Amino acid sequence: MSTETAMKRKKHHTEKSRIIGLLVASFLRGRLLHRTLIIAISACLLLLFALFSLFAPSTLNKINLQTTQNNDQVRSRFHDSVFQVPAGGGSFRRDLWSSTHSRLFYGCSNAGVNFAKANAKTNPDRYLLISTSGGLNQQRTGIIDAVVAAYLLNATLVVPELDHTSFWKDTSNFSELFDTEWFITFLRNDVRIVKELPEMGGNFVAPYTVRVPRKCTPKCYEDRVLPVLVRKRAVRLTKFDYRLANMLDEDLQRLRCRVNYHALKFTDSIQGMGKLLVERMKIKSKHFIALHLRFEPDMLAFSGCYYGGGEKEKKELGEIRKRWKNLHASNPEKVRRHGRCPLTPEEVGLMLRALDFGSEVLLYVASGEIYGGEETIAPLKALFPNFHSKETIATKEELAPFVSFSSRMAALDFIVCAESDVFVTNNNGNMAKILAGRRRYLGHKVTIRPNAKKLNLLFMNRNNRTWEEFASRVRTFQVGFMGEPNELRPGSGEFTENPSACICQKNSAGGISYPLNHSNITEFQEQQEWSSEVDNNLNGTKIDSLPLIMTTDQLAEVQEFFSD
Repeated sequence: MSTETAMKRKKHHTEKSRIIGLLVASFLRGRLLHRTLIIAISACLLLLFALFSLFAPSTLNKINLQTTQNNDQVRSRFHDSVFQVPAGGGSFRRDLWSSTHSRLFYGCSNAGVNFAKANAKTNPDRYLLISTSGGLNQQRTGIIDAVVAAYLLNATLVVPELDHTSFWKDTSNFSELFDTEWFITFLRNDVRIVKELPEMGGNFVAPYTVRVPRKCTPKCYEDRVLPVLVRKRAVRLTKFDYRLANMLDEDLQRLRCRVNYHALKFTDSIQGMGKLLVERMKIKSKHFIALHLRFEPDMLAFSGCYYGGGEKEKKELGEIRKRWKNLHASNPEKVRRHGRCPLTPEEVGLMLRALDFGSEVLLYVASGEIYGGEETIAPLKALFPNFHSKETIATKEELAPFVSFSSRMAALDFIVCAESDVFVTNNNGNMAKILAGRRRYLGHKVTIRPNAKKLNLLFMNRNNRTWEEFASRVRTFQVGFMGEPNELRPGSGEFTENPSACICQKNSAGGISYPLNHSNITEFQEQQEWSSEVDNNLNGTKIDSLPLIMTTDQLAEVQEFFSD
């Protein structure tokens, strides 16, 4: 029984194993068939994909193309992706800190041998008083011309009275800005000057008030002022700014230079603080740039320019513009196209970078209230992070004697700008002109005046150019606007900006010199670009260049907003 049971169990196990084997084999055959099927399908798909690729662009390529187009659109909206401004200077290799051929020229303002001395020509019964007008630099032009007017009238000049009632409301008198003793002493051979009107014959003589027209010629003074002065003995000329002709004979122009560049010296306190500011800039770096930045709301409103600030800007500047009732309706595009819009702080920075000044350069900025505040000035600071002003390099205690007086603060900026290695301006106001002339007289130091007419158009379209193309065009447009000798035709523009009668040129032998004039313009001078200079002159003699309908006397108020 046990044997039979054992045989049955063995047979059962054998059948069970056979069934399991059949199941395993069946599974394996099914898996192999499935794998084969998958391989076949995959091969067909790959073949179809390959055939499709031969005759049509791939979907992936289309996606990549669309992505590229989108990126290009983004770059066109954000100019810093395609208009990439380098941190350093470019490949424009020149000496950034000096003018070419400047060693061949120098200031010369000594009186000629036939120039009559004060003690021989001054009439003891004639006294000339003047009341200046405007800010520091506008008043400076009045003081210069007052000395020449006194010489023309054979009169004693009383130390000029400064303007205390204009826009700046500065109460400083002459002796608080300028060294009075030096002024009187230095000019003693040219004009007799006294501090106050003396009694005549034991009696005080009240001066008779006269106002002469702007740009009054020597003949005009002879006809309008001299007869009154002879009768009244003392005459006061009021609102004395731009009241003397720009073009005078060489001896009188040289007298202007002696007053401007030698006799008018700031007080010791102003001079000392100004020199301290310069020294602190020089400690930081061997060279530095000074920028006179005019971007105040008043100036922008008067200019009629638009800077992209939307309705807020139009409304704010439009309200200020109503102060001048005789202004035309503003046409911002036309004004900018004609080069009459001051460059923005960012545009000044881009111009300097294109001229090869890198981000490491020290920048001293002389400015008033900037329209738009920090947001407006931020792009310039990003381009030139070594950004300084008198407020950043002097303490509040050091500036305390000056801070309440706009003319004294302006005088500090004047000194730093005059002593800087490179001077830049974004405007053509009185301070810019006077400093440009001073720097020419004192060695043709680099003075960059924007060729605004051409640069404004370039700035408007800069997003469509590469940086290299933009920089190249800036350098081309600035030829003739960099403070080089002979950039301006002798006699052109305001004399304060272009004192050609007081610039002498050495001859080839190096020992003899002669003043610049029309007869000795060299071939080099004739090749200069003169035409754009007229477009940049914004002064009292070119009323038609301003968007104004006003008389010459009404223009006096306007000049105040361009003076400092």
